[in-house]
Amino acid sequence: MPLNMMMPLRLSAGFRNGAIRSAAMRSMPLASKPSTPLTAMLLSKRWNSKAASSEPEEADVNRLDRLRNIGISAHIDSGKTTVTERILYYTGRIKEIHEVRGKDNVGATMDWMDLEREKGITIQSAATYAQWGETNLNIIDTPGHVDFTIEVERALRVLDGAVLVLCSVSGVQSQTITVDRQMRRYNVPRISFINKMDRAGANPKRIIEQIRTKLKMPAAALQVPIGAEDAFEGVVDILSNRAIYNRGTRGEDIVYEKVPEHLVESVNAAREELVSVLAEVDDEIGELFIEDKMPTVEQLHAAVRRATIARTFTPVLMGSAIKDKGIQTLLDAVVRYLPKPTEVKNTMLDIDNEEKELAVVPYSNQPFVGLAFKLEEGKYGQLTYIRVYQGRLEKGQFAYHVKSGKKVKISRLVRMHSNSMEDVNSVGAGEICALFGIDCASGDTFTDGTRYSMSTMFVPEPVISLSLTPKEKNSPNFSKALNRFQKEDPTFRVHIDSESKQTIISGMGELHLDIYVERMRREYNVDCVTGKPQVAFRETSTRKSEFTYTHKKQTGGSGQFGRVIGYIEPIDANDHAELPHEFINQVVGGNIPSQYIAACEKGFMDGMREGIMIGHPVVGMRMVLQDGAAHSVDSSELAFRLATFYAFREAFRESKPRILEPVMTVEVSAPVEFQGNVLGSLNKRKGMIVDTETQEDYCSIVAEVPLNNMFGYSTELRSSTQGKGEFSMEYKCHSPVLPDVQEELIKEHQKKLAEKNH
Repeated sequence: MPLNMMMPLRLSAGFRNGAIRSAAMRSMPLASKPSTPLTAMLLSKRWNSKAASSEPEEADVNRLDRLRNIGISAHIDSGKTTVTERILYYTGRIKEIHEVRGKDNVGATMDWMDLEREKGITIQSAATYAQWGETNLNIIDTPGHVDFTIEVERALRVLDGAVLVLCSVSGVQSQTITVDRQMRRYNVPRISFINKMDRAGANPKRIIEQIRTKLKMPAAALQVPIGAEDAFEGVVDILSNRAIYNRGTRGEDIVYEKVPEHLVESVNAAREELVSVLAEVDDEIGELFIEDKMPTVEQLHAAVRRATIARTFTPVLMGSAIKDKGIQTLLDAVVRYLPKPTEVKNTMLDIDNEEKELAVVPYSNQPFVGLAFKLEEGKYGQLTYIRVYQGRLEKGQFAYHVKSGKKVKISRLVRMHSNSMEDVNSVGAGEICALFGIDCASGDTFTDGTRYSMSTMFVPEPVISLSLTPKEKNSPNFSKALNRFQKEDPTFRVHIDSESKQTIISGMGELHLDIYVERMRREYNVDCVTGKPQVAFRETSTRKSEFTYTHKKQTGGSGQFGRVIGYIEPIDANDHAELPHEFINQVVGGNIPSQYIAACEKGFMDGMREGIMIGHPVVGMRMVLQDGAAHSVDSSELAFRLATFYAFREAFRESKPRILEPVMTVEVSAPVEFQGNVLGSLNKRKGMIVDTETQEDYCSIVAEVPLNNMFGYSTELRSSTQGKGEFSMEYKCHSPVLPDVQEELIKEHQKKLAEKNH
């Protein structure tokens, strides 16, 4: 894992720390502490008044069989929001279709923010629900831009399945690979949908091959397109062996016909390919394949479902959302192949039993357990999105916030449809709903009194910072807006620079921060001036360095004394992803009394916080404390903390320190005639070309470029490609800067310090 992502914020991980656990217990109401057998018995009666039956109710099983929680994810501009708009129209949730950048100025239903409609991109994930046949669908439309990756992260954390949308021309792009990684992190099965089949250069075979090679996921088409580009008319279903056309003003009428003569051979070949791919991932089809028997349609459907849920295969469908083709067959596939909530294994931790892992039982007659996965500030206060994993959530009931131990009343329970809502009285297991007026953080667990905690989502570290100054001093809305945005988005961070006393905001990219600055202006009437973007540099050492340091201070009375001896050395961050720095105590014989060892570790952490070269955090270090000395009167925790701090700085100075900078994977797509311009501009920015690919009249270039050199690239790319080029970038890793850049950065830092001292 990269150096600046080494400590993923896992909000439930606080309970792994004994001190935090005991603090949480102290803060809990008395009623939740079973201090005596009598209290425990009364509590047991109170919470078990609706005794959890081991056998689920038949009505509940039927409800869960007809429920799917799905997300729609993809690279930017693959057509996710357009696909979702069609799904809502065909399921009857909306009466008319509006486009993302439509001329009617209404905008797509799921892009409800003014900024989303103006820029034509999805910024926040939006939840809705719909019904297809007898199946209820909870749908979350997620952003495709890497700057809003946390929205995809938290959506996939609570979903049971996903639709991965791919462009029929561009195929697997950089953000597609990121989304694939997120799906694997949360074990989410997916259906792949090749969109934009009406586009010039559409080539579904090449896209399927890319899924297999770039995403390392066995894939096969369930459909064969009838025509392509302008002549795209519909699809042939390989399993049922019939042609499917969308007719009517908006493609709402499905017409089934015979397979066109010229496609019979292609359909047979595609069916054979499907069977051969399934034979490698499914035992039943594998046996039939060896025996040279052709599986029946039912056997193929069952095998596709088994392999999809096992995440060893992805079925591929195709269509064109903008031309209203192929969406109904996609919905049929969602219902048929993606798992119901009872088929997904989720676990929770029993905090009172050494965090023993327990399986979630996804039925409504169990004790309630829910996860708050997204916060939004609405006109009625904080809106908290919750996925109910177990039990039932009812209006008027009390729920326990596990992290704080507080009891909260559920005064209003709603189902979301983009930014509108529908009040409901109760929500069963497997559902997604929203609550009002509850103070919590993204990733917190709610229960009916049991001390269970769900594991939370992975939060990447920010890669870019900006200084932010309000035009009007002492504006009360400035801090109000920053506090709200931090609560909503865990990747958006705010801190005050200790030297310049400026407010610094950090995020996942330039667009990410621009959006928040614009939202402050619109939603809070706070105009801000932003400074030059700052990159999240890091410092590390390149060799082992020993230290022997004595901290002595005599001021009359008891003074300060502490001696520490040992060494520091660099560690490979990838080998220590969970713990990017290490403190090892090898002191024997009590030379440093045991009560001061924790203070030594704190001194080491203080030294890691700010490096000696440019004042950025130090990463990838191990400190080994071997020996030392203490004084019976003058030694104290403070003395040893300061001794270790100064020893670390001294040793770090001698360890040939290096500055690390964030390197981005940049993917540029532009017409072939501008390929030379694009390559030249990337080389000029010290980029390393990793891959180039030419598709018809477009070329795709992948390069690794230092983030510090990427500022202003969008303007340069537009001017060098006549506005036809587009690019996306995502964080890859931190790597050492060139020696001349390091010298320049150190000089700049020293100049700032000199200015400050004058």
